[in-house]
Amino acid sequence: MDEHVIEGLGKARVVVRDGKVVEVGEPNLDYCPIFDKHRGIKKIDKSVIAENIQFRIDDFGMCTPRRELKMKDFLSFGVSEIICTAIRQKRIDAAVLVCEGCGTLIVTDPEMVQGIGGRVSGLVSTTPIPEIIERVGRDYVLDPSTARIDQVEGVKKAIGMGFKNIAVSIINGSMAKAMKEIEKDHPGVNVYTFVVHATGISEKEADLVFQYADVSTGCASKYIRARGTREGVYRVGDSIPIFGITMRGRELIEERIRFMGKPIVPKPDAKQPDKLL
Repeated sequence: MDEHVIEGLGKARVVVRDGKVVEVGEPNLDYCPIFDKHRGIKKIDKSVIAENIQFRIDDFGMCTPRRELKMKDFLSFGVSEIICTAIRQKRIDAAVLVCEGCGTLIVTDPEMVQGIGGRVSGLVSTTPIPEIIERVGRDYVLDPSTARIDQVEGVKKAIGMGFKNIAVSIINGSMAKAMKEIEKDHPGVNVYTFVVHATGISEKEADLVFQYADVSTGCASKYIRARGTREGVYRVGDSIPIFGITMRGRELIEERIRFMGKPIVPKPDAKQPDKLL
C-alpha cells in the first residue's frame, strides 16, 4: 500500500494515499502565524488542511514519485535553513532527516536538506517510493525496503559511513538523550540535535530537550517556550521562536544570521498561535 501519515497544519493527522488526501483529523490549533504569512490562512480547519496538503502534492509532488527534492531557502530561521547553512559552511558533514517515500535518510546536499526538511514537517509514517529512494541514493536511506523512521539508527548509519559532524532532526527530549549517548560512545563524532514539531510535547520531554538538545523550535509548545523564556535561553524568531540551547547550537544559529547578512530586528507585536499546547 502507498500510504503516508503526516501531522500537518494545527498538528492534525493527515493520511495521503496514491497522491490524494484521504483522511484529515481535527486540528489542535486554529491559527498558525507561519501559514498565515506564507499561505494567507487565517483559520485552520479540516477543509483548509486538506486543501493545503493537496496543494503540496500537486505543486511539488509531496508523497509521489515526482517529488521535487531540492529548494532554495524558505524561512529565515527554520531548522532546515540552519542545517543547510551549516553544511554550506562545512560545520556539518551530513544531516539525518525524514522524507516521505524514504523514511530516515542521510543528506549531504544543502539544497536537498532544504527541499526535504523545509517542505514537510511531522511525518509520522511512510511507505517506500522507489523513484525517490533512487534519486536520494539507496545507500543513504536507512531501510529502502520499509522506509521506516528511526533517527537513532540513522545517526549510527551516518557514523558508519564515516561522517563526523552530523545534524539530526528529532521530536522529543528522549531522542536527544539517546543521541548524546551515541556521541559519547563515538569519540571524535559530534551529533547536533535539532528538536522540531514540538507542539504538544510533555513537560517531562521538554525538560529533557533543555538538558540534552542543541536547538529546539518553540512551535506552539507551552513548555518549550516557557522554559526557554524563563531561563533566558538564546533565541531568534518572534512568531515561532527557535532556541539555541547549547553554545554550539547557538553558534549554528549565529552562522545562519551571518550568512543572511542582515540584522535581526525583534518584533514585539508579532502574531502568535491562537493557543499553546
